[in-house]
Formats: sequence, C-alpha cells, structure tokens
Amino acid sequence: MKYSVEKNNSSPAYLQLYRQLREDIIQGAYPFGSKLPSKRLLADETGVSIITVEHAYALLCEEGYAESRQRSGYYVCFRTGDGFAAMADSKASSLSPVVSFSAPSDNRNMHHFSYPMLARTMRKVLSDCGDAILEKSPNEGCHALREEIRKYLLRSRGISADVSQIVIGSGSEYLYGLIASLLGRDRIYAIESPSYHKIHQVYESCDVTVETLPLGTDGIESRALRSTKADILHITPYRSFPSGVTASASKRHEYLQWAEKNNRYLIEDDYESEFSVSRKAEETLFAHTKKENVIYMNTFSNTISSSLRIAYMVLPKHLIPVFEERLGFYSCTVPTFEQYVLARLLASGDFERHINRVRRQKRKEQRTN
Repeated sequence: MKYSVEKNNSSPAYLQLYRQLREDIIQGAYPFGSKLPSKRLLADETGVSIITVEHAYALLCEEGYAESRQRSGYYVCFRTGDGFAAMADSKASSLSPVVSFSAPSDNRNMHHFSYPMLARTMRKVLSDCGDAILEKSPNEGCHALREEIRKYLLRSRGISADVSQIVIGSGSEYLYGLIASLLGRDRIYAIESPSYHKIHQVYESCDVTVETLPLGTDGIESRALRSTKADILHITPYRSFPSGVTASASKRHEYLQWAEKNNRYLIEDDYESEFSVSRKAEETLFAHTKKENVIYMNTFSNTISSSLRIAYMVLPKHLIPVFEERLGFYSCTVPTFEQYVLARLLASGDFERHINRVRRQKRKEQRTN
C-alpha cells in the first residue's frame, strides 16, 4: 500500500487517510464490492492508532463510498460503471418498486442564530461603517461580503473561486431567474421530482421548458437521467426537500458524468448542507467538476434567518463575461447594510461557531433518538 500520514500537516490524520482512500476508490483501485484494507494493517502502515483509522472509515461510510459488514470489515459500495448504474437499473426495471420518502418538515429556522450576537454585530457595523452603509452596492454585491464568502467556501466547502465569480442576490428564487436568463430560455431544464415547489414555479415563470425527473432513494433515478432531453440539471444533493433524499457518492459522480456531454450544466442547490451531522462538510459537485460546468448556489436564510434574504451563486469563470454582458446591468437586490453585517459575521468567526454549535446539537439529538 502507499498510504501515509503527515504529522506536520494542518489536516487531521483521519482526514488525510480518508482522502487517500476515497481517491483510490474513485479511481478504481478498489472496485465495487471489494474489501478495503483492515484497520490494523492501515494503522501499522501509517503509524496512527486504530481509532484514527476507524474515524477515516466512518467518514467513507457516511459519504457512501464504503459500508461496514459485521465481523468482516469494510467493503466498497461506490460504483462509477458507465455513469448510469446499469446493474441497479436492470433490477429496477424488473421489480418496479414504489419509492417512499420520509419527508422532513419544512422548518426552515429550527436552529436560530443568536439574536444578541446579531444585534451586537449590527450595532458594530453602524458604528464602524458610518455613511458607507448608505452607498449603493455594486451590482454583483459588496466586495467585502463576496471576499468573506470566498474565504468561507475555501476553508469549509473545498471550493476555490475568485471574488469575480460570486454574485449576491435576495434569495434563491431571485437567483433561479438570473440563471435562466444567463444560460438561456430556449434550453430544457430538468429538476428533481418531488422538489421544492418554487424551483418549478420560477422556471415556469421564466417561460422555460421544465422536465421533472423522479427521485430514487439516493438521487435521481438513473433511467430518467439517461433519457432526459434536458441539458441543464437543477439538483439539491443534500436532503432534497420535501423528500429528504441525499445523493450518494456514486450518484454525485453520475451527475458529473452526465454533465460532461454536449455543453450541459449542473445547478448545485446546496441548501441546508452546513447542518449535516457528518464530522466533515458535505462534498460539493462544484469542487469536483473537471469541466467548470457547475453553478453553485446557497443561502443564509436557513443558517441565520428566513428574514435575511441573502443568497449567492458561484459561476464558472467562463460564464463571467456572459453574465456581465447579459445581466451586469441589474442592481444588487440586497441592502448594503445587511451585506456588511453578514460580512462581519463571517469574518469574526461567529457564523461558523453557530454552524458548529448546531451540528453538535443535531449529533446529540441523533444519539438520543
């Protein structure tokens, strides 16, 4: 084997090991169904404890790359195949199962941000920024906020982007409309079924053709994805609403493979993923695409407050000139004051401390249920 753990690396040992194993699984060094090295063997080779190896394997299982079999070890459950899970499809066509979902409640503010902290930050912005909060925001959003989002995405989501790629808007629905104008209204947009109803409503209001693709237990059914005439796919990989379905690691790679053909695009709607109970952040498609054909979207309406209508999208670099030409004249729809408040929350670390507190709380709730 070739695994190693660098003790001077800022990344924890279990994450280093996890990433190396994950890469080998994706590249096919361990094909679907094969057994992974034993915990003791990995611990001896890398010089770490068995507990560290267990943490790495636990992450692989959480992400859908491996599964644990009692008294047998860990086995690969990730498959790439031809990108469309042919084996799973053949079984599905013969059995035609009815997929049922355990729908989460639409409680979009279950974990409130601290009001005293928010009020304190607002007062500080009023004191420090003065007349600047009365100035008109640049059309793409204030540079200070876009810079803090850029740094936040890099350290917490594995997304490397320039400030110029980030566009601020007043809620996801507003950005859906911008995307339709950016990519073109003469194209076919595919969405999950079921999905958040406003996605469909906004695209229909933009007069674009919409296809609905049925969800299975781990994402859009492969047969539907293979047969769709769409060239733009809008997905919510983490806990799609209202189904609660989270796309598996195999399915996420299937989405990326689908998008490699014929000038296709993925719209990655990453709502609520920050509140994952996993010990690491959910993987993003944007960070793994090789063709720069993923538009990443997220919002602060769930992580802070539904009344704070601030969302953002990260465009592929080659779409920036297109955006500026077609949509650059639109004024930013978020007040400058609110942008400065959010920038301060991100810069101070208060936002991420809130996220970590909620994740710890959710893990505790999961253990007691």
